[in-house]
Amino acid sequence: MSTHDSAAPAVEEARVWQELEQVYDPELEIDIVNLGLVYAVTVDGPRVELLLTLTTLGCPAQEEIGAAARAVVQALPGVEAVEIRWTFDPPWTAERLTEEGRDLLLTFGYL
Repeated sequence: MSTHDSAAPAVEEARVWQELEQVYDPELEIDIVNLGLVYAVTVDGPRVELLLTLTTLGCPAQEEIGAAARAVVQALPGVEAVEIRWTFDPPWTAERLTEEGRDLLLTFGYL
């Protein structure tokens, strides 16, 4: 049984994904959801864990993307803690792009 305040609103995973669409890769100018950088969202009561990746190992935007992701999720009602884990297994590829992300990259001339 959880010890968090039962009056706090439940955090919905779908809402977390929706908020993450506000976080943009500063170089590609595409949100991290459509870019395929979000591998998983886990909600456990008031705690949210994000499993994220980057387009390249050593990407200079890691700190900026992580801080922005934490901020938008932390702002959701009912969220008390946000943990971000980074992974490169499996490595990001263009196959992770959503259809919208692929269209945006084509529009911007990246594909």
